[in-house]
Amino acid sequence: MIDARETFGGTWPFQPHFFEGGGFRMHYVDEGSGDPIVCLHGEPTWGYLYRRFIPPLAASHRVIVPDHMGFGKSETPPDREYSLRAHVENFTKLVEALDLTDITLVIQDWGGLIGSSFALRHPDRVKRLFLLNTVTGYGDAPPGLTPWFQFVLNQHRAGTLPEVLGHLDVNILSVMKTQGLENLSVANADWLAAYGAPFSTKQECLGAIEFPLDALLGRIRPYLAEGVPLIDNLKSKPAMLTVGMKDRAIAPETQIADFSAIWPGRSIIKLPNAGHFSQEDAPDTVIALIELFIGST
Repeated sequence: MIDARETFGGTWPFQPHFFEGGGFRMHYVDEGSGDPIVCLHGEPTWGYLYRRFIPPLAASHRVIVPDHMGFGKSETPPDREYSLRAHVENFTKLVEALDLTDITLVIQDWGGLIGSSFALRHPDRVKRLFLLNTVTGYGDAPPGLTPWFQFVLNQHRAGTLPEVLGHLDVNILSVMKTQGLENLSVANADWLAAYGAPFSTKQECLGAIEFPLDALLGRIRPYLAEGVPLIDNLKSKPAMLTVGMKDRAIAPETQIADFSAIWPGRSIIKLPNAGHFSQEDAPDTVIALIELFIGST
């Protein structure tokens, strides 16, 4: 685990908070006051992805940014199941402990499936959803084999995936480039240290290894199927999708099809020069879009 006090050269200056009600030490940021904005990351990042978002959004809202089990400053327990179900259950326990309501979910990559699955089951706590380079999993859109998942499939078939993703401390940049990181100017020493730090051992890479396999091997399907009868809980919420059109992890057309199946006619913003990590590629634009979305719903 990363030292709780680590700021990575002052680029992550936020007070750490920890929740242990899920059976492991889960880190989260809790800044500002007002209606909550909860930002969920995906693979292979952590709350650091939202470092530029927290100060401006916290000027008018309570901003909460958790690290999923196995990522960031959260613990990576060796005996837990790293599945979509488990991540949703962990997140649910945190939300209930903080007693959050009227939540604006800002959700990217796996955060999209986690946040959408949570909203289905707890519509009383969610006010709106801002999707960013992600899918809900409930739009029945064909996933396609993107460069990222082709890479994962090749490594899985060769039996080398645990080795490749077991060294994210040194190859984090190349993995994120494979997924679609476009703004390489952000990758200075502090940035590399921050994204590599959660993965200093192979054991600490367990969550990052299991995330893509959960989708590739279809392990998420039974849990998603359980949520289908509750789909109207999702459809009833205001939603907006922002797509980095150079995304190489989740195909833009898949994102758009998934979103449109749940929320036909709702706003879809295309960012032509951004990739999978729009928080890094176009942070100011995305922050402005979140503020506009909240103000209009």
